[in-house]
Amino acid sequence: MDKTEAQKILSEHLARFASYSELVPLVESGYVENSEIRSPSGTNYQVEIQFFWDDKPRGIIRVFGSIDAGGIRALFPLTQALLISPPQTVTT
Repeated sequence: MDKTEAQKILSEHLARFASYSELVPLVESGYVENSEIRSPSGTNYQVEIQFFWDDKPRGIIRVFGSIDAGGIRALFPLTQALLISPPQTVTT
């Protein structure tokens, strides 16, 4: 597995999940996104994205992604995470 290629693919997948309002239903439903990607180099990668409340419900959302190319790497995937904060509200 080409680690640089795998990290780039995973970063691209995680970048799609930046809207807090769109993530809330994914966290609440326990949704897990699984996909198989064939890279330009011809390697097949398994990508999994999970969504969690980081500390408390309706707080920060942790978007956790992992990628592997099967074989032994499936036991030790590369991972990345994003923290998405709720929008700030202004009170007057």
